[in-house]
Amino acid sequence: MSGAGSLRERVTFVELVSGDDGYGGTFEGWEDAFTDAARLAPKMGSEPVIAGRMQGIQPYTLTVRSNVNTRRVRPYWKARNHRTGTTYEIKTIVNIDERNAYLEMLVVEGEAS
Repeated sequence: MSGAGSLRERVTFVELVSGDDGYGGTFEGWEDAFTDAARLAPKMGSEPVIAGRMQGIQPYTLTVRSNVNTRRVRPYWKARNHRTGTTYEIKTIVNIDERNAYLEMLVVEGEAS
């Protein structure tokens, strides 16, 4: 990671919400939580990654600055790239530098929800 200048994408994080449907039941749906700058880099090389690409699933590393919003993101959320419109499933979230400056997320494109 070479600083905030490499965060060239705008990504909206989308969370799964549930609530009362007004008829005694509940509903679940996706709601935009916030938008932030991010870096998306395709993952290449390892055997599981190559096998995933053979199935039409492309993993990426999504990097964001750690802040009050990005620390709320959970692995069941989604991320939507503003430039391309692509939606990614968030799989894991790691504090890569252990100083809480950046968060790195493993996300996949092409996986069924």
